[in-house]
Amino acid sequence: MPASALPFRVAALYRFTPFADAAGLREPLARACRAAGVRGTLLLAPEGINGTIAGTDEGVAAALAHIRALPGCADVEVKTSRAATPPFDRLKVRLKREIVTMGEPAVDPLQGVGHYVPAAEWNALIARPGTILIDTRNDYEVAIGSFAGAIDPATASFRDFPAWFRANRAALAKGEAAPRFALFCTGGIRCEKATAFLKAEGVDEVYHLRGGILRYLETVPAAESRWRGECYVFDGRVAVAHGLALGTHALCRPCGRPVSAADRASPLYREGVSCPACYGALASPGGAG
Repeated sequence: MPASALPFRVAALYRFTPFADAAGLREPLARACRAAGVRGTLLLAPEGINGTIAGTDEGVAAALAHIRALPGCADVEVKTSRAATPPFDRLKVRLKREIVTMGEPAVDPLQGVGHYVPAAEWNALIARPGTILIDTRNDYEVAIGSFAGAIDPATASFRDFPAWFRANRAALAKGEAAPRFALFCTGGIRCEKATAFLKAEGVDEVYHLRGGILRYLETVPAAESRWRGECYVFDGRVAVAHGLALGTHALCRPCGRPVSAADRASPLYREGVSCPACYGALASPGGAG
């Protein structure tokens, strides 16, 4: 069955917008989602909304209508894909300090971020000599796929990114007085906030992939793609490939990491018990977007 014919709609979204009363928005949003029969996770914070939901086409449309009626969310960008089975077990609508946790109170994406680059223009940017391409995702995500030539910070969580950048900034710039940075992530939220951080650190020329890897894989033909591997997603599908088709990875339930076919053939892999990454010492990854 082609991906477009699969019965469940998956909608990933985020919006940096000031919510004067994020707590007051929570229960009406949860009620609207429950009434629409959608499941997934939505995060609310004073800086906006972030999350992924899934359900029938009608249910997701109803939930998105409620979200677009929230302050500043009329033009919220939504990345849509399909799933054969419900990718979430339940609905969670949570209040957070940040919709994506960086832990840098002075960084405010509402005050300025890098240049947005559409997926159709991304290849040209990252092919330009001198472009420093950085994957802002977590180490276990990067391990199953990334853009050719991208730098992997090998960070366990997004809140580690600022310290990594500060420690490696000079080496990354290689003596360039005005280095050009291009950042990317799954859906766009982490790289957008990371560009706000770089701007706050005094970097002038910084870009990020609009709509993230998901938009790129959806719109850029595989024959023209500079993406290698699969893209980890934070739902029951585990990973997607070009055209947002279902990937080949499964999930290690104890540690939450993606496991490839080779991992599943390892003697260290026992379904529901361990995988090569967590055998003997469980560790749970975190992050979203």
